[in-house]
Parts: sequence; structure tokens; C-alpha cells
Amino acid sequence: MSEHDGAGGARLPPVTPVAMLSLALIVAGGIYLSAHLPQHVSLTPAIVLLAASALLLAAYLASLARVPGFAWRRFFEVARWALIAYVLIAGMIEYAFVRNSLSGGPLIVLTLSLVVFAVHVPVLIGFTVARYADA
Repeated sequence: MSEHDGAGGARLPPVTPVAMLSLALIVAGGIYLSAHLPQHVSLTPAIVLLAASALLLAAYLASLARVPGFAWRRFFEVARWALIAYVLIAGMIEYAFVRNSLSGGPLIVLTLSLVVFAVHVPVLIGFTVARYADA
């Protein structure tokens, strides 16, 4: 299963559905941990969801990197600005966690989840624009 490029009709890997699944996993892990705080919470489900999301992120980035003629210049042009915005958003969320005295394992897992989240959305935005741009 692959997506068609809007500009030239080239076949693209299924970046959007895989990225949305990966994003759903990372959000579910964050919700799970946040819903159980400040009481003691098992980190195993959140770590499994984080690992699965990170693996899917790596897989779709690797598959996208192999696409010949992809508009990488446009991709990075758009994704760079979105990344700046999402790093700021993730930083504000991280600040709220630290300000509320979160520490230890839950803070580490939520921080790594925020990193994955802050990369996902800019990649999706960049991909959405670049897939319709001329290479």
C-alpha cells in the first residue's frame, strides 16, 4: 500500500497512516501516565507505547528517505518552522511537568514522549507540503 504523489503521480510509502498510528501511540502513552499521576504508576505500558511509536517513526522516515525525487528542500523548509513551534510547545509542557514536581521514571518517559511528539507533527506537515511540490 502506498500513497500517490499529488504532483507527479509517483508512488510514496504510506507515511501519513503510519505516522498517525505512531502519533496515536505516543499520545496514548502520555495520557496513560498523566492520568495516573501523582500516584505510583507502572511505566511498562508507557514505555512499550513509546518504543512502538519511536520504531514506527524511524520506519516511516527511513522509507521516505528512499523515495527518489522527493522535494526535500521544500520538506525541510516547512518542517523546520513547524519543528521550532513544536519544540516550544513541548518545552512548555515539560516545564509544567517539572514545575509540578514530577521526577524519576515518569518524567523521563514523558520527556522522551514529548521529543517523539515534537518530531512527528513537523514531519507530517513537511511531508504534506512536499508531496505536492515539484522536486
